[in-house]
Amino acid sequence: MNRSTLSLIAAAVALAAVTGFAAVTAPGGDSAKADAKGPARLPVERSSLLCPAPSLSDLAETTYTTYTPKGSGDAGAKAGTAGSAVLKPAVTPLTDGAPAKSTDKTDKDKKGKKGKTPEKPDPNKAVVTLKEPGKPASATADGSDAPALAGSADGPLAPGWAAQQTTVVSAGDTRAVLGTRCTEPDTDFWFPGASTAKTRQDYVHLTNPDDTAAVADIELFGKDGVIKSEVGEGITVPAKSSVPVLLSTLTSAAADDLTVHVTTRSGRVGAVVQASDAKAGADWLSASADPAASQVLPGIPGDATDVRLVVYAKGADDADLKVRLAGAGGSFTPAGLDTVHVKSGMTASFDLKNVTRGEAGSLLLAPTSDGGKTPIVAALRVVRGTGDKQETAYIPATEPVGDRSTAADNRAKGSTLAFTAPSAAATVKVTASPGTEGGEPQTKTYTVKAGTTLAVEPPVPSGLKGSYALTVETQPGSGPVYASRTLALPQDGIPMFTVQTLPDDKGTVAVPAAKQDLSVLDD
Repeated sequence: MNRSTLSLIAAAVALAAVTGFAAVTAPGGDSAKADAKGPARLPVERSSLLCPAPSLSDLAETTYTTYTPKGSGDAGAKAGTAGSAVLKPAVTPLTDGAPAKSTDKTDKDKKGKKGKTPEKPDPNKAVVTLKEPGKPASATADGSDAPALAGSADGPLAPGWAAQQTTVVSAGDTRAVLGTRCTEPDTDFWFPGASTAKTRQDYVHLTNPDDTAAVADIELFGKDGVIKSEVGEGITVPAKSSVPVLLSTLTSAAADDLTVHVTTRSGRVGAVVQASDAKAGADWLSASADPAASQVLPGIPGDATDVRLVVYAKGADDADLKVRLAGAGGSFTPAGLDTVHVKSGMTASFDLKNVTRGEAGSLLLAPTSDGGKTPIVAALRVVRGTGDKQETAYIPATEPVGDRSTAADNRAKGSTLAFTAPSAAATVKVTASPGTEGGEPQTKTYTVKAGTTLAVEPPVPSGLKGSYALTVETQPGSGPVYASRTLALPQDGIPMFTVQTLPDDKGTVAVPAAKQDLSVLDD
């Protein structure tokens, strides 16, 4: 007789929405983190990431950096399990809402190929490939023809896999630093802080990683509620493709502040907004954390010259919110903002001006004592510089760091980490990876006092060559901590910069322990 064992846990581990596309193995290996009082935490076996098409400018220079930290997936690597992490082009079809190439008079093709038909991206050719945990990889692309990317990681490279896209446009009306974390595919996204104002040109980039078409809807909410638009309904995103949709084609209304809601009727997409201002540069606006009664927006630079808060209230009731700024010495209420009122189904905006006054801070939003529990989404538009030397970045509300998070693209100079601990003191360990071309990792631990924001220049790998990754890990006994990374790349007196929040990388998932095995006997 042959005895074959079917564990209950094998059937329970049908997880497919942890990092957009994730799978795990049954417990029992060295990587399983058993908790006597709860489920074991296991590393995911597969992760998906999507990066939008970088820029419309021929002067754009884009760097892709990808990294998986050492840790939960290493047991498979030690056992000889092969893994891969590859980002490849997602072909971008022309649509009615697709952007035209930049017509900026300062745009020039530095390689003398202007006027030639660009080569169609090969979806089977890797743009950047990661070979092992703990060692970042990078690649570059120039010009406006760089495509959106889609990719996946499996085996020991899947847990915590991160990718960062950083684009520098050095001149012209579109000059800016634009940065975004490549994100997991999903079915629901909120973007407070977008605009259809005359000075703005905002696109929603929708990228479909799957083999079948996805169908998406885009809703717009302004200061008076929903903005009707049939054009935003039933947008088809072909398989393995990316579609950019210009917001001003969805409505004739010119609105300074909008909330964009992207959902899918079928399939899943990656979604991110490219927000461009003719006077104040451009950056990517990533999705806000899921609607909740309280939100945290970490890492407003100390030298911000203008900060604008945009909030949308979801649900049947209005939201009454307390606004607190957590700085280095504690939390306080910005002048004139003891409470703010946001009507149900509407977008409200509040000018905080130069609220940080030389000291980095984080914004904390929570319901007033009698304000109910109305869920909200929120984001900050942050400006540095003045006059014609301005640059803009966005800070959406974010989830806490949780176990671990990674910022994949950092240079020898220009990175700042901001940590805030809203309710209790927090301790985090920061690890600087080796460089893409050489260097030794460095580690440093920081303590964040309750109700404060700590801004630090992170450790840099010794002997650094190339760029490197920063991994943040919440330490045992720590309170919840929220974080962001600012990357400053100033040029010609313009304080060009970008900010990325650092939510949990979802590199592990909780799997309930099986109480017994089902055994069958075969003759």
